[in-house]
Amino acid sequence: MSSTAAGKTTEGPAAVPSDLRGAMSRFATGVVVLSVGGENLHAMTANAFSSVSLTPPTVLCCVSHSAVMHKAIMSERRFGVSVLSAEHESVARHFADKSRPLGAAQFDGHAFGPGPVSGAPLLDGALAWIECELAEFHDSGDHSIFIGDVVGAWTASEASALLFYGGRFQQTSAGR
Repeated sequence: MSSTAAGKTTEGPAAVPSDLRGAMSRFATGVVVLSVGGENLHAMTANAFSSVSLTPPTVLCCVSHSAVMHKAIMSERRFGVSVLSAEHESVARHFADKSRPLGAAQFDGHAFGPGPVSGAPLLDGALAWIECELAEFHDSGDHSIFIGDVVGAWTASEASALLFYGGRFQQTSAGR
């Protein structure tokens, strides 16, 4: 079956990773730092994050099978989410850098406190924080989709949000 989108005709699923990367670069996403406490202390920058349901409160994040975070979430079965403000671009870059130190040392110079339920490091100055218990996970391609039951959520004052769009960090304007 043929289909046409923007003048391009295709026969079946013929997309390649670079096509998807280009298309998804046109979809603005928020930027978060996922974190896990306990014996598998770790954090990573992510933009594959979304709410799933308000009743019951659930969210999802997608993590590569090869990421340290994948093992950490599977081991601890809890995770935290810090929603980053526009002021946090350097923080986002730090926790996206695969050459940063691991364990507690990766948090040096970054103010945080442990989540009251998960113990996951939650970054100071974030726009919002969410704590989750792992409810289920599904493998899809080279990633797992982790679905978390929200066990705590808090917001801070209004500020500009950090976005990822067009292959680079951008920001919103503050306010509703």
